Amino acid sequence: MRVFVTGASGWVGSAVVPELIGAGHEVLGLARSDTSAAAITAAGAEVLRGDLDDLDALKAGATDCDAVIHLAFIHDFSRFDASVQTDARAIETLAAALEGSGKPLVVTGGTTAVPGRVATEHDTSAPGSPGAGRDANTKAALDSATRGVRPSVVRLPRTVHGEGDGGFIAQLVTAARGKGVSGYVGDGTSRWPAVHVRDAARLYRLALEQALAGSVLHAVADEGVPVREIAETIGRHLGLPTAPVPAEDFGFLGRILAVDQPASSALTRELLDWRPSGPGLVEDLDKGHYFR
Repeated sequence: MRVFVTGASGWVGSAVVPELIGAGHEVLGLARSDTSAAAITAAGAEVLRGDLDDLDALKAGATDCDAVIHLAFIHDFSRFDASVQTDARAIETLAAALEGSGKPLVVTGGTTAVPGRVATEHDTSAPGSPGAGRDANTKAALDSATRGVRPSVVRLPRTVHGEGDGGFIAQLVTAARGKGVSGYVGDGTSRWPAVHVRDAARLYRLALEQALAGSVLHAVADEGVPVREIAETIGRHLGLPTAPVPAEDFGFLGRILAVDQPASSALTRELLDWRPSGPGLVEDLDKGHYFR
């Protein structure tokens, strides 16, 4: 298939593109800068210049291809509601371009937190919670099945790790270096689900190739790693003590650290025979690349 990928040069996209090409697909990647375009070209894909606000470019990319994987999201947590609205417009544009074609549309969401238990693919975020807006967007994508599209959702956990990751784990390492202590919030028992970036990329490909319309998939390998264990591993590598730190000292990340949010991928593994094979989060931290 010829696949249009938004976010093709991003952290997850940079793993998805070679995964697709390695499986025999062609890729057209959306690029909003010369740097992004160069990275997409170097990966062996074609480039379409534009961004998430360029609805004409999104329509053109989707119309020109046999499938769409929508990975791009504006990770500006100071304007999160605006980012969610941009995402909503992008999803509607992509779905409209595919209407009546039966082509796959794979969009991206996040796993949620369910008080007292492990979240499954059947769960959604509580109304008014930070994840509710993105859940509404992914539901809109799934609803496009009634318009002749084959939509599915891949939900990413809080940590998609691997060499080159600049996300939450890298931020925790930076914070530990700055404070001289590797911190966690509360008693440190809150759990984060995680997946290696290569395993996440493989799930996107499987969703594209095999997922039935309306499928909700969890890219989760580790169901829940306690944040204290993450902090202890970081502290051990940096030679720093581990201790509780007030949530506000972490900024927006403190709120995430404080929430217990384990998630399962049992249904996903059964549906698509997806078997994560990459290192777990703690094993990946022990490889040392986060500390170089």
